[in-house]
Amino acid sequence: MTQTETPSQGSVTSEGLATRAPCGRSGVCFFIQLYSKVFKRVVNMASDDITQLTDSLSKTHVGDGELSFKGLGLKLDNAESVRELVTKIEQYQGLGALRLGGNTVGVEAAKAIAKALCSKDQLQKCYWSDMFTGRLRSEIPTALMSLSGALMSAGARLTELDLSDNAFGPDGIKGIEQLMKSASCHTLRELRLNNCGMGIGGGKILAEALIESHKKSTALGSPLRLKVFFAGRNRLENEGASALAKAFQLMGTLEEIHMPQNGINYAGVIALASAIRQNPDLQVLNFNDNTFTKRGTLAMAQALRLLRNVQVINFGDCLVRSEGAIALAAVLREGLPILRELNLSFGEITGGAALVVAQAAMDKPHMEKVNLNGNCLGENGCEVLREVMDNMDKGDMLASLSEDEGEPDDEEDEDSANGDSDASDECYETDECEEIVKENGITGGGSPEKPQKQAEIQTFLRSPTAEKLSHTKMNLQEQVNAAEPNQAADIFLKIGSLYSEDTEAKLAVFEMIDEVLKKVLSASALQSYCFLTSLLVLMGVLKGERKVKKMSLVPGQLLCLEHAVQQEYFSQDHVSLLHTLLSRNGDALKSCSAARERLCSALEKKWHKFQ
Repeated sequence: MTQTETPSQGSVTSEGLATRAPCGRSGVCFFIQLYSKVFKRVVNMASDDITQLTDSLSKTHVGDGELSFKGLGLKLDNAESVRELVTKIEQYQGLGALRLGGNTVGVEAAKAIAKALCSKDQLQKCYWSDMFTGRLRSEIPTALMSLSGALMSAGARLTELDLSDNAFGPDGIKGIEQLMKSASCHTLRELRLNNCGMGIGGGKILAEALIESHKKSTALGSPLRLKVFFAGRNRLENEGASALAKAFQLMGTLEEIHMPQNGINYAGVIALASAIRQNPDLQVLNFNDNTFTKRGTLAMAQALRLLRNVQVINFGDCLVRSEGAIALAAVLREGLPILRELNLSFGEITGGAALVVAQAAMDKPHMEKVNLNGNCLGENGCEVLREVMDNMDKGDMLASLSEDEGEPDDEEDEDSANGDSDASDECYETDECEEIVKENGITGGGSPEKPQKQAEIQTFLRSPTAEKLSHTKMNLQEQVNAAEPNQAADIFLKIGSLYSEDTEAKLAVFEMIDEVLKKVLSASALQSYCFLTSLLVLMGVLKGERKVKKMSLVPGQLLCLEHAVQQEYFSQDHVSLLHTLLSRNGDALKSCSAARERLCSALEKKWHKFQ
């Protein structure tokens, strides 16, 4: 040990402890020195925390109506520990914003801060993220209630509230429930609750509070106009998301919605899609790392058609898959005029579908970034995508493809390959579209068919013949519905299977094909793209989300498509879509190689005609 005295006079360690107590005059001197050191040490220990707090508070940012204690790492347990902080709050005239994040606040400290806030009626912005680290979960609601009560007592009118990164769970939401319902939040414009673990229960409580706040503020003549909402990483799941969707739909003023990593699947996505339709000023949508699948993506695509101000879409890691990606490409074709960023990474999208998305994105005048990383393009697919975008001088727009998953396994389900899919799988896609029509308002429907007509149509679809086609021609035309793309594709293929080189029979088939396609391809880009993708899935060219009973193709079906491609109703976008996907997956039609060549040739001619 380091010694601060000579051995003859006794030794004192660097920690201030005696190792030997000498006698005599030298001993008295020794004890005086020892007690002096111990006393200084005690005083220093008592003042360490105060000194630390004082040093930290000296770094406090003051200005522009804002008082910030952000990131000081203060452990504020009681009234004494926040004395200087409270003094600064009390002395700040016209306090408009208060930052407390990056410290840890206990119940007693929160009460002391709350007392200081009771007079701050000009406070508008509370940045209180990450301020309960290490606190018991049971403490947090009490602390929040104290702070909330102070804001309400002061008559503050908040515009921004950030409580992110406070893992307080549903009970924490209860701590701010009354605040959210009060007049103090009728003016709220931005609400950030990222990473709070609110769960389904917390999501429902928050949704009800927002709804009540909107109703109360509307009754007072100034409705709640929330613009920015963050609630990522909260385990909201379908129920929590659906509850919040009702609040979003009621408010109708949102400009940004950020809800990544919440365990939401298609049911919750459909509810959110219904809500965003009612928010025409939306600019940013971030639902990263939820599970859309085809159903959710179609609903979201349908909603996006109505929005003109969206600039950023983040559907990364949402399993939009190929059919969903093509549906979003259709929306790019007909809407989203000022979109700047599109993230469809890690979505199990294949090479052909990725190309369709990229081609649509390149035509957007404000597009800056397209992220298709982590999908299933394969090495060749990545090269083709880069080449296409480089040739259009858009290479910088494409994000890295370094984490591509490679081409998907082409092996078919054994039952599906043998044509033994059960009935529920066969009707899955049609049921799926009908569900979206009902839940999310996709156009279509019409009046119910009479039983006799339905029977005739079903008889034809089960066993198509030229005679049955002539009998049920008008009924089939009425049955075709752009909002039911799978059924329309099935009808097309069944009619196409009756193709014959006999002139009269060929003309009858072509006439019916024209009537069907005029109807489905004249609908919205989204509906027509859904029809073409459904057709290609049934033909085996495009991998669908679920296994469907693969149809045995005959050359006549491809020759009917060749005929259709040459007609005026087959637009440039339709040609582009079909040309792109067949060029990537044409081997699926090798059983009808001659007809496939004729179809590809017709597509090439029409393609070059548009260039």
